[in-house]
Amino acid sequence: MPKDLISNLDKAFNHKIRLGIMSLLMVNDWVDFNTMKHNLGDLNDGTLASHIRGLEKINYLEVRKQFIGRKPNTSYRATKLGTQAFENHLDALEALLNRSKGDGEED
Repeated sequence: MPKDLISNLDKAFNHKIRLGIMSLLMVNDWVDFNTMKHNLGDLNDGTLASHIRGLEKINYLEVRKQFIGRKPNTSYRATKLGTQAFENHLDALEALLNRSKGDGEED
């Protein structure tokens, strides 16, 4: 398998939690921390926050902090850069799968 097929994968999405975060953000405008935590398998707060910070640091997601009533609420959405990076990553995965499928059929 040519190395260039995996070179198009984005290292930011190598971890399943980051892949899950971006998957949620691609189909929702904004997702709050607790909803994200619940949908990703009730991770502990520190683990989820660490992965969110990693994606925020590279400008793949945007953070919004607000109060709902008297309670603080933190929510997230994918940035344009993050959306494009994730779509490119998915395209690279699809190309890798199609290439792998094609290689298997030639045997």
